[in-house]
Amino acid sequence: MQVSETAQPAPDRGASASVLLRADKENVALLTLHRPEARNALSDALIDALSRELDAIAADRSIRAVIVASAPSSCFSSGHDLKEISARRSDPDRGRAYFEDLLGRCAAMMQKIVRLPQPVIAAVESLATAAGCQLVASCDLAVAGEDARFCTPGVHIGLFCSTPMVALSRNVAPKHAMEMLLTGETIAAADALRMGLVNRVVPAGHAVDAARRLAAVIASKSAPVLAVGKRAFYEQIEMGLEDAYAHASRVMAENMLARDAEEGIGAFLEKRTPRWE
Repeated sequence: MQVSETAQPAPDRGASASVLLRADKENVALLTLHRPEARNALSDALIDALSRELDAIAADRSIRAVIVASAPSSCFSSGHDLKEISARRSDPDRGRAYFEDLLGRCAAMMQKIVRLPQPVIAAVESLATAAGCQLVASCDLAVAGEDARFCTPGVHIGLFCSTPMVALSRNVAPKHAMEMLLTGETIAAADALRMGLVNRVVPAGHAVDAARRLAAVIASKSAPVLAVGKRAFYEQIEMGLEDAYAHASRVMAENMLARDAEEGIGAFLEKRTPRWE
């Protein structure tokens, strides 16, 4: 069961909030995609609800880590809602303006995950396909139940998974990414682990529990330091080697001057538990 017993519609986010549930526990926010009848497809409403909730979490100092899960369904997320997309083909421009806006809003939401100060963990129990696979790849970490599967199947319906490609190609080796994109074939959780798309594979039904344990380890660290490190990780990975070292050196020197670094080093030398700010 992936939906927490205490999960509630994301508060004060408008009529679309019921497509996304949020439950906070011990400094960890659990966001649950809640469209099981539509295979948790990323509808307009769900993309917007995720975007708004990520903004709220970014400003919430009580939250130290985030888990993205889904309501029980055949899919963690089946990607974009093809019924919504097809309905716009009758627009005067055959849907062009809507498609560009949709993909832009989805890309912005995925980038909010990357830019969020708190680490984000995907907890996947079933099939993550197309933009659903993109969502998993956009998260900082991923835990998969052993029955989870992943694919970018756009080529089967004449639609190359170009936007999922961006996140996927930044997680796995180029030839693995190309094989998934060119064939559209589904890979098992064990293969996703081998390829680097997920961090851990656990018994089916235990992905959220395992993600919570991982989140608890992360939440025990200094939140400001984790935020600095996460941002620096994504900044340096796009740089050349020399520029990456120069940037990381500047970040680390600044970090050394922070209160939590002084406290952490002092605690280590004094053989005591650090008291984070």
